[in-house]
Amino acid sequence: MGPRRRDLFCLNGRLLLINVNGSQAFGVVCSPGANSVFDGKFAYVPALEDVLVWDVKKGQMMAMWHETGHRAEVTCILKSPRKDVFAVGYADGSVRLWDLKTGTVIVTFNGHKKSVTVLAFDEQGARLASASQDTEIILWDVEAETGLFRLRGHRGALTALRFVVPPTATSTSTTTAPGYLISGARDTFIKLWDLTTQHCIQTIVAHQSEIWSLDVDPTNDIMLTGTNDAELKAWSIDMDALVDGLRETDSGELSKVIQPLGILPLSTQHRVAQISFHPTESLLAVQSHDRSVEIFHIRTEEEVKKKRTRRAQREREKKRGKGLHKEQEVDTPQVGDAEERQDDSPMTITELFTPYLIVRAGGKIRSFDFLHSGITANGALHMLLAMSNNALEVINVPRRSKMTGAAPEATRVFSVDIPGHRTDVRTVCLSSNDELLASGSNGSLKIWNVRTTACIRTLDCEYAICSTFLPGDRHVAIGTKSGDILIYDLATSSMIDRVEAHTGTVWSMQVRNNKLGMVTGSADKEVKFWDFEYTVGAVGIEGEEAKPVISLVLAKTLKMTDDVLSVRFSPDGKFVAVALLDSTVKVFYQDTLKFFLSLYGHKLPVLAMDISCDSKLIITCSADKNVKIWGLDFGDCHKSIFAHEESIMQVLFEKDSHYFWTVGKDKMLKYWDGDRFENIQKLDGHHGEIWALAVSNEGKFVVTGSHDKSIRIWEKTDEPLILEEERERELEELYEKGIADSMNRSDAPFNNGEDGVAADGGAEAGIVNKQTTETLMAGERIMEALDIADADRQAQREYEELVAKLPPTEAATVPPPTRNGVLTAYGIDGAAYVLMVVQKIHSTALQDALLVLPFSKVVSLMRYLDEWAIKELNTTLISRIMFFLLKTHHHQIVANRIMRSVLVDLRTHLRDALRRQKEEIGYNLAALQYIRQQHESQRISNFLEQENMNEDRVRAKLADGKKRKRIGVRA
Repeated sequence: MGPRRRDLFCLNGRLLLINVNGSQAFGVVCSPGANSVFDGKFAYVPALEDVLVWDVKKGQMMAMWHETGHRAEVTCILKSPRKDVFAVGYADGSVRLWDLKTGTVIVTFNGHKKSVTVLAFDEQGARLASASQDTEIILWDVEAETGLFRLRGHRGALTALRFVVPPTATSTSTTTAPGYLISGARDTFIKLWDLTTQHCIQTIVAHQSEIWSLDVDPTNDIMLTGTNDAELKAWSIDMDALVDGLRETDSGELSKVIQPLGILPLSTQHRVAQISFHPTESLLAVQSHDRSVEIFHIRTEEEVKKKRTRRAQREREKKRGKGLHKEQEVDTPQVGDAEERQDDSPMTITELFTPYLIVRAGGKIRSFDFLHSGITANGALHMLLAMSNNALEVINVPRRSKMTGAAPEATRVFSVDIPGHRTDVRTVCLSSNDELLASGSNGSLKIWNVRTTACIRTLDCEYAICSTFLPGDRHVAIGTKSGDILIYDLATSSMIDRVEAHTGTVWSMQVRNNKLGMVTGSADKEVKFWDFEYTVGAVGIEGEEAKPVISLVLAKTLKMTDDVLSVRFSPDGKFVAVALLDSTVKVFYQDTLKFFLSLYGHKLPVLAMDISCDSKLIITCSADKNVKIWGLDFGDCHKSIFAHEESIMQVLFEKDSHYFWTVGKDKMLKYWDGDRFENIQKLDGHHGEIWALAVSNEGKFVVTGSHDKSIRIWEKTDEPLILEEERERELEELYEKGIADSMNRSDAPFNNGEDGVAADGGAEAGIVNKQTTETLMAGERIMEALDIADADRQAQREYEELVAKLPPTEAATVPPPTRNGVLTAYGIDGAAYVLMVVQKIHSTALQDALLVLPFSKVVSLMRYLDEWAIKELNTTLISRIMFFLLKTHHHQIVANRIMRSVLVDLRTHLRDALRRQKEEIGYNLAALQYIRQQHESQRISNFLEQENMNEDRVRAKLADGKKRKRIGVRA
């Protein structure tokens, strides 16, 4: 009797199957692809394509920011000055603003062609700057949800961005707000950009190697840059020059805003990965080593003077102790005077920054972050360390004390490391009832609840290569790289037995179908067969029944001619198959171990194999990227399939069927039909090589483990999957992606540019545009709406002309034209329908959608803009569309005479609408100012009554604000 073909039926001759969807990844604490953010209680960390919110004190995950269907990895995270808003950059070039309270996306910005590397907010959080590996900077308007402009000039991937705003610069407009932007990149350059003129005003050849980090102190006076060769340079920022503007010096050169100060020595000679000033304390943190962060204390001017005085005093005492001659004693006061005069000189960079302590971590540090609010409630200074090995640590930095004594030492306060592996997940296996999942890596074995994905056991182990649940699901056997077999008892969370089974790596193990033994294959060229032996354990407490303890007894050994990579029993108990390093598979009789078949055809070693439940098919996967399906009766190859782009690591049959699953180093999970030799579904989600695969005994889900340290459960849904439609969907996605990529080429013509030449001519500033599938579909919706509205208007015009030509009696009998079904359903005219379609398009995709329109549709849209302006419908949207179309199609509009009358009418009507809105806004502003004056006067009067003070003293106290004093630093 053949196997059951589960989840398969036919409809109109088309093959239908059950769709498989991937659930969210678990087992990830913190992925190394991006930085982390800390607010004192919660840590906001990257987790592959998601962002996790951890309560570092409890070690619990409080939220997961996940957008369905988005698979790009998180590359940077930044907290906005505005409350509960975070900006997250992704590897596909998109930037998303997330709301902390709701865990949803506020807005999505698409403009970069490559991975986003760094983000920066201005002081108010109204503007966001993003930089990418495409060497470009884009400035976004957070309020209007649109891109302002694109800055070009760097020739390498950008690594740092910082806003610098002069103290006297104030503006309420985000488009004309004064301000400057400092950027650093791997091309060794630092650039200072004027955001008002959208040009670079200073370029500095800062280092001889790549710039990896940059930061500006809270007073915007000093900037530090770090490079790949462990060089940390300090620079001064002349705010007066920014306020006054660039002027010529006496030598005829332009004044320099950024000037070098010196080099700050570090304790290590590694790459300066991150530089960060503490937001409130006088501390500077520099990460220049994989496992440590060096913290410097920033001295004040008074501390530097005291330090110089003590140094001069020690030098004088040292000279007196040497027994100087009288001539030298006479000259001593002159030396003291010179030292006193030297005290008035500007400070050097080494005097300003003094080493304080070194924070050492338990693993390689990916990033660190200070507490954004400064200090905790109890006055402690906490720092978050995000580790590259999937863990988090919170470090307490001791405050600087005037008491002399032992050197300060940082201590670890909290850590989050239990819910994930430190290294790659190399093996996964499921219990017989599919309720428990075991995953092994180098150093740990973890037991997970499949339903809740919670980690319920963490056990120390060696380098795990393969694993399996033993009969009863109370024990787990692990095959290690050293050749030992480790047996763990899940009830006691302990290792109960270590079997020195092999002298080489144990690559494969499987339990026999009769549950009485198991087989292991190793790199020592031996296949060993084991029997299970049960012994009664110790009696439990309070008379509990003793639990049986399992152990392994060697039954027989099969020696091979080459390393054994995989071993499999046939379900009927008749054969055992052995995959060797010589790219062949040997099949033996299980009882006598006599040779039966040899399967050869792979060009590279077979890494895994499996036998179907009816023992008729054996499937092998190899490092040659091919899957071969063999008949176990005669050893004939039914089909050879090129399955993956990289080596195929695991293959497994589904129970009671000929469907099978494969995983490979190309990060893909694929579902196949072993009878029709067809690929049913391709599933992508992992961001690293997939090492491990497990299929549930009921066939409801599949589990994979990857190099990215994540574990994913892929569940079957009730949604039907039609193979023909799946192939069509893949082709459509490929076609749409090709169109978008061709329109986003760097040499593609933009707007009015000639073929192969950008319209902006490669200028420093350019427009922000990027075509995606969403923008292409939005443009098609606008064109469809314009066609419907134009057809309706043409039919109405023809009807009116016909009625005008007929006498009144006959005109009354002429039926009105039949309107489009969409307009009839909504009960609106064509102009209102076009407005409704345009308003539904997200503001971030509107400009890119308008670029898709041909010029004939632009002419039609301009007429509807005039109608909207007459009715004062969404004047802001009308102005935005009109200005963008005029800028984009200027040459065609000027040369088209038809557009003249439309533009004249549009100018008149739009100016009237804007004037009325301006008057309304001015009236509201005057009312708000009046309310503010009333509130201030009420507050002052209440304060006078309570404190018994006069009005002048109260106003002076309210206006009093502490300002940090500027200091001069000598280069």
